[in-house]
Amino acid sequence: MKKIKTFNILTIYPTIFDSYFNLALIKKAIDKKIIKIKIHNLRDYSVDNYKSVDDRPYGGGAGMIMRLDIIFKAIKKILKNGKTKSHIIVFSAKGKVLTQQSLEKWKKYDNLTLICGRFEGIDQRVVDKIADEEVSIGEYVLAGGEIPAMIVVEGIARLLKGVLGNIDSLKEESHNQKGIMEAGQYTRPEKFYPQIKNKKLVWGVPKILLSGNHKAIAEYRNQKTKINKK
Repeated sequence: MKKIKTFNILTIYPTIFDSYFNLALIKKAIDKKIIKIKIHNLRDYSVDNYKSVDDRPYGGGAGMIMRLDIIFKAIKKILKNGKTKSHIIVFSAKGKVLTQQSLEKWKKYDNLTLICGRFEGIDQRVVDKIADEEVSIGEYVLAGGEIPAMIVVEGIARLLKGVLGNIDSLKEESHNQKGIMEAGQYTRPEKFYPQIKNKKLVWGVPKILLSGNHKAIAEYRNQKTKINKK
């Protein structure tokens, strides 16, 4: 029996994923039972009546920190006391930058748990003691880990057999090899005639792509790939 790849997402904003995961490629992967997405509200594991999940940082400083005990409690229940093996990722601006190679590696896991931080950050013990990897999607700061989680789910899902209509579209994509970018693509109209600042222009498709010479086209695309790489 084929295993369904499961994504467990821990967040304090569970509804933020509703529209994104119910459209297009992700919905297709869910409907075909290739992936399963379980959203877990961390506030359900709060230890007070206010459903708070954060507290002031020891040593002082700005902002609030997400609590270790609440995240641990959620992980323990989700993974059924260690009976379910999962690769655990926590999102953080100071983490290792996400790459296509990361997605290729993670697609091999049957179960991925994604911890979405908020506020000033997450207690460092979550990173050191619970997570397998600390990941950033770029050298900038976001309000939380929900967008990175969406990116990881889609990035992995599209690599799985049966998700994309044409699996060949994966072969020549940007970043399949480190530093290699896909050549530019063109479609109809062959010639476009915009008028900008009273000037009539012609934006055409490179003639080589219209030649029917498959060898020459392959060489052209290969050269453009090298240019993009630089």
